[in-house]
Amino acid sequence: MQKTILNYKNQIAFLSLFLIVIAFSGHYLLGLEKLSQIALMIASIIGIIPIAIQAYQSIRVKVISIDVLVTIAVIGAFVIKNYEESAIVTFLFLFGSYLEKKTLNKTRSAIKELTEMAPETALKKMSDGMYQEVSINLVEVGDFLQVKTGSKVPVDGKVIEGEGSIDEASITGESVPVNKKQSDHVFAGTILENGTLHIIAEKVGEDTTFGKIIELVESAQDSKSEAERFIDKFSTFYTPLVLVLAIIVYLIWQDIELAITILVLGCPGALVIGVPVSNVAGIGNGAKQGILLKGSEVIHDFSKIDTIVFDKTGTLTIGKPVVSSVEYYGADLKKTLGYLYSIEKESLHPLAKAILDYIGEPATNYRVLKNEVVKGGGIIADIEGIRIVVGNQKLMIDEHIELDQKMLEDIKNFELKGHSIVLTAVDNELELLMCIKDQIRPDVKKQLDQLRKQGAKNLIILSGDNQGTVGLVSKELGMTEAYGNMLPEDKQAFIKKLQREHKIVAFVGDGINDSPSLATAQVGIAMGNGTDVAIETGDVVLMNSDISKLPHAFGLAKATARNMKQNIGIAIGVVLWLIISLLFSEWMNMSIGMLVHEASILIVILNGMRLLKYKRKPTIR
Repeated sequence: MQKTILNYKNQIAFLSLFLIVIAFSGHYLLGLEKLSQIALMIASIIGIIPIAIQAYQSIRVKVISIDVLVTIAVIGAFVIKNYEESAIVTFLFLFGSYLEKKTLNKTRSAIKELTEMAPETALKKMSDGMYQEVSINLVEVGDFLQVKTGSKVPVDGKVIEGEGSIDEASITGESVPVNKKQSDHVFAGTILENGTLHIIAEKVGEDTTFGKIIELVESAQDSKSEAERFIDKFSTFYTPLVLVLAIIVYLIWQDIELAITILVLGCPGALVIGVPVSNVAGIGNGAKQGILLKGSEVIHDFSKIDTIVFDKTGTLTIGKPVVSSVEYYGADLKKTLGYLYSIEKESLHPLAKAILDYIGEPATNYRVLKNEVVKGGGIIADIEGIRIVVGNQKLMIDEHIELDQKMLEDIKNFELKGHSIVLTAVDNELELLMCIKDQIRPDVKKQLDQLRKQGAKNLIILSGDNQGTVGLVSKELGMTEAYGNMLPEDKQAFIKKLQREHKIVAFVGDGINDSPSLATAQVGIAMGNGTDVAIETGDVVLMNSDISKLPHAFGLAKATARNMKQNIGIAIGVVLWLIISLLFSEWMNMSIGMLVHEASILIVILNGMRLLKYKRKPTIR
């Protein structure tokens, strides 16, 4: 019965309004006092029922909620035969609840849009070779699927046949379509704008990147910050305090109406709802832009950042280095390149692909018998009993490989020009020097300038690359500091040093090699391209690895934190103003107080909703 009544709460509110209109019409237009009184009594009774049910439910769990205060106030007004007050208060409370729900639903529009974009069906290849539309729940890893023009990609998978343009806005926040062809990866929830693709399912359901994004946004929107936890605790004590205050006022002044009015005016509704609505709207805005903010606490910390530390490769640079120059020192260069290819094809290092692309498929592929990765140095391998060392100058020195004067000068000159150096030694003789260079991302300097204007005083590069390369990038971008030749543990130690100096640090990395730094910094920002490790590691994830999203994320965090403070100020200010007006003026009464109270709740909700349309102001040049 209780559930049924609560389900019809909105209809009860409008029925109550209808009765109030009849009452006022009967009183002022027709002079029917008795009709007016009966209509107001009925409006009060039907209006208080759903509120009283909610009050009873909260008392059962030992919480004195706003509903309890309103129920006591309305019953008191009814007892002293102030039917006008009781009817209007119940209507305003119910109508306010209706408007709150309606506007709060809008703040959750981002997650709603995301869930609506989740694919429900897929064209699955059946045993007879034909494609049949099936529920997405019937698709498994390894199934072959067809995606037609205008359809949603149902799973994370790899293209095995076909070509087309895909709108990946649901994953990256970018509306510009991306061309996909054979061997390219596609994500669930994206839309094929033209062409036909045949794909093999690699991840399905909640395991897809899209599924994880939805899960993260939902959990972030439901998470509570320290401020919200404080307000929850505060309201637990505050609400009984208002009840005690009302009793004291009655005992001192013997004015039941004044005591009841204090119950209505003291309701902390706007205070309780102000911070969550800002949090939800801010996270929703970020989700639309391909920026995942993992909760209100992250937003709070991010808004205070004064130092941003960057990994270089794939963050400030494009992350697709190419071989720019080569120096040969050995006799059998063909064999050396074959050795190098066989070793690098088993490596996941960012420079490995550049080396493989440069060498191409060699005539001979060698079997690598031993492959030891030296952290921050390179690889030591064994091919057919021959010891191969591939890595930087430090690794060569550690492995006692002699470098003559020309080799040292070549290394120094190329490093000064901003190249990363990969050396290859065969049986303790240096045979090959490869120079690899990455390109700085377009417009990255403009984005860094914007971050400075937003309050990031220190912009620092920490990189495993050589100091020469890091120094050149730093000089070009105008960074505060830059350090090269750093291992993951060195970066982590440097961040701890900054924190000991009372700096509030964000670290921007790729989410793979920099996990210790991402975890140590107050805010870890992962440049992800939707990779699992980036989504799981970062406090903030830039889904398309686009540094241009970082100023928007930073500005949004600041705007959201500012919005939370505004809402707290509005809520407390309104309650103080109402109480003061009640005690020191004659015009304040229960109906006006409830109207202002409900208006304050709507104001903080509408103020929070402004974040849904937040856009970073363009840099004026």
